[in-house]
Amino acid sequence: MPESLGVAVIGAGMAGKAHAAAYRAASTLYRPTLPEIRLVSIGDVNAEFGQAAARRFGYERHDASWQAIAEADDIDVVSVVIANSLHREVVEGLLAAGKHVLCEKPLSDSLKDARAMADAARSAEARGTLGRIGFTFRRTPGIAAIRELIQNGTLGRPLHFSGRYWTDYGCSPDAPMSWRYKGALGSGALADVGSHLAYVGEFLCGEIQAVSGGQLSTAITKRPLPLGAVMGHDHTAVSDTFEPVENDDVASFSAEFAQCIGSLSVSRVAAGHANSLMFEVFCEKGAALFDQRRPSEIGLFLSDGPASENGYRQVILGPDHPYIAGGLAMDAPSVGFGQNDAFGYQARAFLEEVAGLPESESLPRCATFDEGVRNMEVLDAVAESAQNNGKRVAL
Repeated sequence: MPESLGVAVIGAGMAGKAHAAAYRAASTLYRPTLPEIRLVSIGDVNAEFGQAAARRFGYERHDASWQAIAEADDIDVVSVVIANSLHREVVEGLLAAGKHVLCEKPLSDSLKDARAMADAARSAEARGTLGRIGFTFRRTPGIAAIRELIQNGTLGRPLHFSGRYWTDYGCSPDAPMSWRYKGALGSGALADVGSHLAYVGEFLCGEIQAVSGGQLSTAITKRPLPLGAVMGHDHTAVSDTFEPVENDDVASFSAEFAQCIGSLSVSRVAAGHANSLMFEVFCEKGAALFDQRRPSEIGLFLSDGPASENGYRQVILGPDHPYIAGGLAMDAPSVGFGQNDAFGYQARAFLEEVAGLPESESLPRCATFDEGVRNMEVLDAVAESAQNNGKRVAL
């Protein structure tokens, strides 16, 4: 095990700050088995954003380019949290420089680039350098608990999955143009939040074997250019110059999982739903539901009593459920947590693997780039289905 690990985060936006905070917290989660974690750099071409994030989260400095981070001898681990179209160049450059890389999802903005990145990651791993992707919702205690109930037989085999991930960051026509609204159909809401919903569905119900009924819609066809820099989903002052929206605001499709079928719906124009990942999974022995707006509980229905007395019940998550015991400073029953905590579990898992801790003594490993490619293959199949009147596309 190394004596210490130097960490950098490339991208000081909304998700970048979540990664920066997660590395800061990672050492304090669970038993103190990690080496010293040095918070070295926040990388961002916008000096104002980068310097502010470095000060806020206690990183030593701000670097203006990913090349500077790649060349830095005091950095070992890097999170890449920037526009999808930039992932390939940055990730491949970092891996070639011997840095361990945790890349945000989706892996890239094209399947071709994602497969090239996976090839680069396999070559790097042969040299002892890791490339992993963050599937953060796998770390959500409620979702992980439902998976356990399926796998240990309490719920039994899934029969039907129904999921939606609705957001509203693009519901206003005055929301400023950004990279999120550029790119081919399928690179909008489908890639942004549909990627999460797709891997959550597979986490519970097995691999998606085919999709059909793909639909993509651009509800707001043009957006005003911002007068300044835009961070994350922020709304800022805009000009009277508009550019066309190139990708999808809304997407839906049907999926044939390994064990059942399902329907999935995503949106970035769902007014009133700031961040609503919700699903129900119906199984042989009951059902379970999850709503990200109420992350400290799940709904559970077990078919083990008379119908007249049965129904969904509220299960409050606590130390008996995944990730919570030892992972919160106060890990008592009913102590709340949310999506930010999942980034901490993710960072901890990545650092454990980099540090060489045995898998049997660690959190579940982060997803590989090959799994990231798999996720993009699903999204690509949905886009193909949508472009061909909803035809069935096998994976």
